[in-house]
Amino acid sequence: MRRLPPLHALRAFEAAARHLHFARAAAELHLTPTAISHQIRHLEEILQVKLFHRYPRPIRLSAEGAALYPVLRDSFDRMSSAIAGISQPDTDRPLTVSVTVAFASLWLMRRLPALRSQTGLNLKVEADNLPVDLSGSDIDFAIRYAVRSQPEGHWLPLFEDRLIPLCAPELLRRTPINDDAGVLRLPLIQYRWNCGAETSPSWQRWSHAAGLGHAAPEIAQHFSEEINAIDSALAGQGVVLASSVLAGAAVAAGHLIRLSGTDLPGRTFWAVTRGEHPRLAEVERFVSWAHTSA
Repeated sequence: MRRLPPLHALRAFEAAARHLHFARAAAELHLTPTAISHQIRHLEEILQVKLFHRYPRPIRLSAEGAALYPVLRDSFDRMSSAIAGISQPDTDRPLTVSVTVAFASLWLMRRLPALRSQTGLNLKVEADNLPVDLSGSDIDFAIRYAVRSQPEGHWLPLFEDRLIPLCAPELLRRTPINDDAGVLRLPLIQYRWNCGAETSPSWQRWSHAAGLGHAAPEIAQHFSEEINAIDSALAGQGVVLASSVLAGAAVAAGHLIRLSGTDLPGRTFWAVTRGEHPRLAEVERFVSWAHTSA
């Protein structure tokens, strides 16, 4: 006979270890952070070990917690896959996708009618800039922006991205330019890059790529979000280094103009789902359709 701690305590520990945050684990399991804390302390009492170092903040796994976590994670993943394998997929409900606000607004929303008519897929769009945990939510797949695929999950490439200098035609009518140096004399728009400072699409990096030196150009306007920076450029307020994927529709419509052949490397957009998701075929149908709709 197996002697195991209570399942709810094991689930609480696994979620807290995965997030390294009690409040996020609580939100996933529809509990309060206090309940998560009590369940983990109960588990520690049963096992007679400390599973977390709680101070100084942020919390981190103890050696015993680090040994237990991957075993529980893999066990819960296998149980989830086995249950999905014997269950009938709920194909009547919309396929739920997690995307950033920028991807939803600038790429996906305008294509939803075509997606439905051409593939029969009906998407429920969850737009949030924080990445979701696919193993602990009802999200079917997510659009991620990364250099390469990761070991966890099933990663399907969508688009390669470049970061290109763009502005509205009216800005050029007011201030014509003839070369890359002229780009830097226009009002420059900068936004916060959430994928690592070493690859951020800064105007300093663009200046270096264009052979104009290493000095940091003066920035006229800063934004926290790329979508706001693109809106600012559309309003004729300056030049933005924007995603060729996200700004593609505005460029095709002539609302934004590319100012230079010099660009910066972006990352890859991926569709990511659980490895044995029961609706994987529908996710793959979305990917095939997206390749023809870029």
